[in-house]
Amino acid sequence: MSFNLRGAIMANIKGSTDQEVEATIVDAMQKGEEKMLPGLGVLFEVYWQNASEEDKNAVCQQISQGLQ
Repeated sequence: MSFNLRGAIMANIKGSTDQEVEATIVDAMQKGEEKMLPGLGVLFEVYWQNASEEDKNAVCQQISQGLQ
């Protein structure tokens, strides 16, 4: 029996408002729990799939700067 974690997360957050998405991100970061990382990864995947090349480049630049 396999469990589709990505699908479960997507089903859980589908239809979320801007404010609910922000609250989910802030809550996950404040709690710092490892179990929240897959959800943040799915949110980032949704962002990436819908971002322009310019937005993708900007995010990559911001992330790489933050890793310095």
